[in-house]
Order: sequence, then C-alpha cells, then structure tokens
Amino acid sequence: MSVEDNKRAAQEGYAAFAAGDAEAAMKDIDDSIEWTVRGDNALTGVYRGKQELMGLWGNMLSHETSVEPHDFIGEGNRVVVLCKVTLDGESGEVADILTYNDEGKLIGFDTLGDESIPNRVFAKELQAT
Repeated sequence: MSVEDNKRAAQEGYAAFAAGDAEAAMKDIDDSIEWTVRGDNALTGVYRGKQELMGLWGNMLSHETSVEPHDFIGEGNRVVVLCKVTLDGESGEVADILTYNDEGKLIGFDTLGDESIPNRVFAKELQAT
C-alpha cells in the first residue's frame, strides 16, 4: 500500500475510535498487532492481537478519554500521528507511531510523549504490605 493509503487508514481509524465505533476502528488492524503502552502504570505493556487490544481499549475508556489527532506524517510503511490526548481532564501532546504491512494493515503501534498523565490516571494499585 502507498503512504497515502496508510495515512488515510490512520485518519479513518482515529475518527472511528473517536466516534466509539470499535468495529470500524479495527477494520485496518492486523490480527498480529503489537500495541505498546509505555509508562509505569496499570496499562503498561505490549498487547498482542485484536482481543488483547479490545481489552486495553475497554480499560482506557473506563476513564474520560479523548484523542484529537492534528497531524498525520507518512514515510514508507510508517505514519506518525501527532495528537492531543485528554485523560480525566488533563491534556498532553503525544506522537503515535503506526507501522503498516504491505497489505495496509496496522501491525505496530507505539506512543511517545509525557507519561506522567497516564501514570497518574491509570496508577498501579498499591499492594498491601
């Protein structure tokens, strides 16, 4: 697929996620997806496959969450999406790095940005001592 096809798939995926349409948001995601969540919080880790990804999205949406992409930058099989992310009223800027395979399916997702907001919002539960 072309860079423009991948950018269009990314734009459609973000729009579907914002509209709460999980089926449409998953349309261009490969079954082998590896979705990385950085930070030191309850969601941190690598989610493999659509089933694990749906679980992650459900956990994310247990809090007030919005993602507002404003720039889509494509090169080769990658699209970098610059976004304003709001979690429980706190906002920050992130860069999402999306990697597509030759068939135009999303196979990798990683986010770079300030991790302090998700670390607070999705704080790990304190274990009893």
